[in-house]
Amino acid sequence: MKNIRALLAAAAAAALTAACGANADEIPHAVPASATADAAANGIQTAVLSGGCFWGLQGVFEHVKGVKQVVAGYAGGSAATAQYETVSSGTTGHAETVQIKFDPKLVSYADLLRVYFSVATDPTELNRQGPDDGTQYRGDIWATTPDQARVAKAYIAQLQASHTFSKPIVTRVDAYKGFYPAEAYHQDFLLKNPDYPYIVINDLPKIENLKRMLPHLYVVTPVRLAQNSHS
Repeated sequence: MKNIRALLAAAAAAALTAACGANADEIPHAVPASATADAAANGIQTAVLSGGCFWGLQGVFEHVKGVKQVVAGYAGGSAATAQYETVSSGTTGHAETVQIKFDPKLVSYADLLRVYFSVATDPTELNRQGPDDGTQYRGDIWATTPDQARVAKAYIAQLQASHTFSKPIVTRVDAYKGFYPAEAYHQDFLLKNPDYPYIVINDLPKIENLKRMLPHLYVVTPVRLAQNSHS
């Protein structure tokens, strides 16, 4: 998602596709459900996940059952450096991130992680996802509660033990340090720009994979940020 992405023209999209084929994070994985259940919870809960460009992460999770709001933003660094151009330097500690508000009566935290590992990211890529390279694109699960840390670590151990992926999982699990919403023009970018070449090549396939592979978690009508008032 560096400057070249913002300048990518439609004419170049076909050439990029031919040269690169399907990006690693577009290739879906048959990921089993987590064997570890969430603790009982009431009310709207919050998940915070990093893994590549936040346009795609937001777009995928806006189509997940039980999700009430998805905000694109930054996590891992300080408030002072939570701006797109600064984060893009890869020196801030931030990663492009989404904050997900969800109803645990409709979708579990473990289910969100199943979407994350199966169609939203490639957990074997270190400090990158698909065409985007740098620590700001790392896979990181920011546990907002001790129970989320327990579920995430157990799920990664389960996937490692079952050799679900041919390479080791490098996704991190870190304690939540705060979340900073991204600039307005990044919010709902996929929904507003479905024909944008980067979206067509890298992100729309993830939503199709969600629909095809996890239909019980897919909803046709996405939850737009502008439609939601949860904080």
